[in-house]
Amino acid sequence: MKNIYAMRRANGDWFAFDDHGRFLVPIFHNSRDAMIARSHNVEMQVFKPVALDAHLLKQLAPPSAGDVVNFCVVNDPVAKLSRGNSVDLAHISSLVGT
Repeated sequence: MKNIYAMRRANGDWFAFDDHGRFLVPIFHNSRDAMIARSHNVEMQVFKPVALDAHLLKQLAPPSAGDVVNFCVVNDPVAKLSRGNSVDLAHISSLVGT
């Protein structure tokens, strides 16, 4: 299984942006892409890439969050983050092996 990455601050907060009242979490194919996206988005400067596993995914999107958290896979780290491919929690769970 290949790692996927999300952006996290030292205090444990995850990077997400508002997408019509829902949190949209950008997911990256590798840490290099995440760092490139970070360099192009000033709001991400205090975040660093973290490889997602089942435990971290449950912290990021707990079952109690319901439909509030969604994900987008960023294929081009230089493009606008919201242009990523939207995926649901079930798909991300299958990628991290939960």
